[in-house]
Amino acid sequence: DVDARRLDVALRKHPNAAKYSDYREMLEKHGDKIDALTVSTPDHHHAPAAMRAMEQGIHVYVQKPLSHTVWEARQMRLLAKKNNICTQMGNQGTAENGLRAGAEFVQQGGLGKIKDVHVWTNRPVWPQAPGVTERFKETPPIPEHIDWESFIGPAPMRPYHPNYTPFKWRGWWDFGTGALGDMACHTANLAYMACQLTQPNMIEDVGTGPINPETYPAWASIKMKFPAIEGNAVTKGRGPIDFHWYEGKVDLKVKNLPPMDLFHGEKPSNSGSLIVGDKAILYSPNDYGSSWKLLPARGGKDAPKYQKVKPTLPRNNGGDGGMKREWVEAIKKNKPEIALSNFDYGANLTEAILLGNVAMKVGAGFEWNAAKLTSPNKSVAQHITKEYRKGWEI
Repeated sequence: DVDARRLDVALRKHPNAAKYSDYREMLEKHGDKIDALTVSTPDHHHAPAAMRAMEQGIHVYVQKPLSHTVWEARQMRLLAKKNNICTQMGNQGTAENGLRAGAEFVQQGGLGKIKDVHVWTNRPVWPQAPGVTERFKETPPIPEHIDWESFIGPAPMRPYHPNYTPFKWRGWWDFGTGALGDMACHTANLAYMACQLTQPNMIEDVGTGPINPETYPAWASIKMKFPAIEGNAVTKGRGPIDFHWYEGKVDLKVKNLPPMDLFHGEKPSNSGSLIVGDKAILYSPNDYGSSWKLLPARGGKDAPKYQKVKPTLPRNNGGDGGMKREWVEAIKKNKPEIALSNFDYGANLTEAILLGNVAMKVGAGFEWNAAKLTSPNKSVAQHITKEYRKGWEI
């Protein structure tokens, strides 16, 4: 931990543990003795820490979003597969039985033909635009308990200020991934798994607050088009799906939400998701997709009764602890697929989600070639990856 005070709190529980503020030093000294590593850093450190570990054959558990950029998510997935690493992304709703049952229900045709997905959040709840749009002019001294060099890590160096860490880093382009990166890997998880989404072929900014070079916008609405997929022995195929994301308050006044007719009189929750089919709408009123209910189809009056479908996913229902137990089981059995949010899944989800942040910066819709990580819109490329400060490259 870059904050010695916070690190010392952890050491009260583990008095014999070695103490580091720079994970590069830790991995260099102890890498050959480490079986598994968890990463709960700010977003811009996720890939540098996890990829250094995976290069040494260490299994990794990384909090969401898996990475800071689209390119990093792709590289993490490829490296995990290459080195046969057991991985897990910490979007804890994946462990809930409710999410897995909902995914099975949708995949086996419970909603009919899926047309749209709508996901919204109560974020941002940290400083960003419109309140903060430029770097702080004050340059207070770095506290003795803060390793500022290690906090900055791969990002461009800037003067210390207490309004960057802890937690407040989320709203800054250099450190966090904003409301979309912070919450969509949770709130879109049920829909992403249920609809078997992979990578979009079109991403569009359909209404975003003013963009500045330092912090994420005050509100944003993003639309992604996902191509059709074929079915298999367990799940039905599906046609193309439009994915809609809503964050913040439009014009700082009205909470950004899906069309009200989709709720059929239900009061929208602060965060949630809707999967819209031609037979019914599945409404999950929480961040994790762990609970949900069926609503009538758009324009309909009666919601269908839920009918159980064939279970195709194992049951866990352990939340955060369950995610970790599943990951440990994968490691012990050397079967990465046991961890349901392994990087084959988690990196795909992160990669797709972070394209929304690219759309905010580009300010326009763009076609996307997921296989090549390219777009005909030439302004997209500069936002897919980034430059790393010397010594922190991956």
